Formats: sequence, C-alpha cells, structure tokens
Amino acid sequence: MDIVLTFIGFLFILLGILGSFLPVLPGPPISWIGLLMLYLTKAVENNWWILSITLAVALLVFALDYIIPAIGTKRFGGSRKGIIGTTLGLVVAIFFPVLGVFGIIIWPFIGALIGELMNKSDSKTATKAALGSFLGFLTGTFLKFILSIVFLGIFIKVLVQHFDRIFSF
Repeated sequence: MDIVLTFIGFLFILLGILGSFLPVLPGPPISWIGLLMLYLTKAVENNWWILSITLAVALLVFALDYIIPAIGTKRFGGSRKGIIGTTLGLVVAIFFPVLGVFGIIIWPFIGALIGELMNKSDSKTATKAALGSFLGFLTGTFLKFILSIVFLGIFIKVLVQHFDRIFSF
C-alpha cells in the first residue's frame, strides 16, 4: 500500500507542477496533496508541522495567484478583459504550440493586448495595460511553479530518507 500511495503522491506532485501553468488546475494545492499522500504511508512518520506549514503556504500562493494579476492590471491601468485575454492566450499557447517555448510568453501577452484593445480605443494605453496584466500573470505563474518545485524537492528528500521502508517487501 505504501508503494501505491507514494506513486499516487508523485503523480499529484507532477500534476501540481503542470497546474502551475494551466489555469484550470490549482498547482500548489494539488502538489500539497502529493506530499500528504507520502506522509500517509506507514513508512513515513507523520509530521503535522511540515504538512500544516506547506498547506498554509500552498493556500497563500493559491490566493495570491488571483490577487497579483489584478494588482498588475490595475497598476498599469488595465481591465478584467486584459486578464481574461491573458488566460485565453495561455490556453492558445498550450494547445497550439506554434512558437515553441516562446509561445508560452508571447500568446498570453497577445491575448492581454487583444482584451485591452477590446476595452480601450487607445492602443498605447491598451499596450501598457496588457503589459501589466501579463506581468501579473507571469508573477503568479512563477510563484506557483517555484512552490510546486519546492514541494517536489521535499517529496524527493522524504522519499530518499525512507526509501528502504517504503519499498520493502
């Protein structure tokens, strides 16, 4: 059973990392579930301090992911349409990877720009607002990704420490 929980936990960690980039998946909370699965094994002693602190951080970053883009958008004079455009641009980048790795950066900006142009008539103001929306989106994505990678590191560290106990038959 420990092996199954460990494997499922690792899948949750990977899904959480993927969720750092996909707007429909809450990356850090999903990664935290992966940590929880590992700590639920009989081979790993429960450390409620680690689980509580990592859960609090995951929920904080999850909340900040909604606040940071709004702050970036408002600071640069943007609108809700700019944030929606950024998210749609990311979806385009994922499903149509025409520009490769650069598409994940370019498409969200183009989406924000189109969203702001739909909202404002001045292209200079729309470009500035799109930049703010895009920077807020990148900041939130970066935070989610870093935290999910930290959770992966914790998972691997605990797994290595208890490897013999988890995989003993």
